[in-house]
Amino acid sequence: MGGAFIFEVILTAIFVFIVLRVTSATANAATAAIAIGLTLTVVHLVGIPVTGTSVNPARSLGPALVVGGAALSQVWLFIVAPLVGGVLAAGLHQLLYRGEEERLAAEAQQARRAAAP
Repeated sequence: MGGAFIFEVILTAIFVFIVLRVTSATANAATAAIAIGLTLTVVHLVGIPVTGTSVNPARSLGPALVVGGAALSQVWLFIVAPLVGGVLAAGLHQLLYRGEEERLAAEAQQARRAAAP
């Protein structure tokens, strides 16, 4: 269970980090969908043989409620691990790209001042 938890946290963190990067103000919006889709595909190709891969708690909760038994007793992992992975990715993104938004706001403000009559 511990290994599965860590694996799910890492896969979710990778996926969320990529989503945050390709949807940032400095990213190329035209490539966002491809990057997100390919990352999700790779995450599932790597994770399905190991844990069945959730990355999305709703995808795990529905089948666990229907099947019950062991699936229902293990569904906590597929709810908590993606939440932890998402928080980890958001924190890492904030740490690595903290000044990006401030820099863009300052540049936009300078551009507005330069364009003002």
